[in-house]
Amino acid sequence: MVKKFLDDAYRHGPGLEAERFYDAWADSYDEELAENGYVTPRRCALSLAAATEERGRPVLDLGCGTGLSGVALRAEGFTVIDGWDPSAEMIRRAEARDAYRVLRQIEPDGPLTAPAGAYAAIVAVGVLAPGLAPPEALDQCLRLLAPGGLMCFSLNDFTIADGAHEVRLKALEEAGKLELVSREYGEHIRSRGMGADVIVIRKT
Repeated sequence: MVKKFLDDAYRHGPGLEAERFYDAWADSYDEELAENGYVTPRRCALSLAAATEERGRPVLDLGCGTGLSGVALRAEGFTVIDGWDPSAEMIRRAEARDAYRVLRQIEPDGPLTAPAGAYAAIVAVGVLAPGLAPPEALDQCLRLLAPGGLMCFSLNDFTIADGAHEVRLKALEEAGKLELVSREYGEHIRSRGMGADVIVIRKT
């Protein structure tokens, strides 16, 4: 019997524990999420596409996993996509897709290192959450965005209830570092009745 991981996806700890969890899940990740109606990658790709007509500038898929988000972005016409993820096994699966310009393994607790303003857009699907990317990751993403650049990310029900990412988002907005472009609550994982906000912000 193939091990199921979805029930534990919101229970693991941060850092190395999360990396090991996703390494173990990599080979069955796509199939298990498809069985359970995971729709957020497509929702995020559609929201980013609605916010910009530019499809040829570099996009960072942060926490790209096996590449589901990269495929969704490609389907909306984005052509230059880099994928970063802490899990070597997830990246191995993503390499089998024709979606990315570059794939890179990053440290789970390390800084996001790239030249300031390197990306016109960043997508983070299911990444900003307890046990994964902390609220401060928003600050690092803003540094990587070019002026006027867009970030599209999801906050699932658990993350919304936790509230910490929401607090950081509001603080950055009030400080004039970003502006809200769109925010829509909808389905996340259908079989579990889980929802998520899909949010698009612009760096000011």
